[in-house]
Amino acid sequence: MKPDLLAYRPPRIAMLFAALAALVSWSLHLERLGPPVLSYVAPAVGLAGFGVMMLAWWQFRRRGVAICPTSATASLITDRIYRFTRNPMYLGMVLMLLGLAMFAGTVPFYGAALALFGVLDFAFCPYEERKLANTFGPAFHAYRQRVPRWL
Repeated sequence: MKPDLLAYRPPRIAMLFAALAALVSWSLHLERLGPPVLSYVAPAVGLAGFGVMMLAWWQFRRRGVAICPTSATASLITDRIYRFTRNPMYLGMVLMLLGLAMFAGTVPFYGAALALFGVLDFAFCPYEERKLANTFGPAFHAYRQRVPRWL
């Protein structure tokens, strides 16, 4: 049985956190923190995250692997972007939210990026790792030893 949190898709969780951050930031008229240069770097961080996520998505589509974290996994993907991180889709989402935080510059947006990272790292990643270990056994364990969860 999967935990209740896993019933929600990570992109929806990211959008919820971003919407809550916007609501809090704008309703409280919070001031921008940090140097203004961050707002110029922000699009690059967000676009890099989108690119990483889409590369991983493309590999899933090409191999016919289900995108939903709770679906059965038909194939262990370990090449291309998956040589550098075991969770490029999650990494991409966190980077996109971090880019948004850098652009908005308020504490709630940075908190949203951190909250998304926490939900993914403490709920989704362990669930998926157990699932992959049960499905692919030694192949997943070897992959896990040589490729980090994030970077």
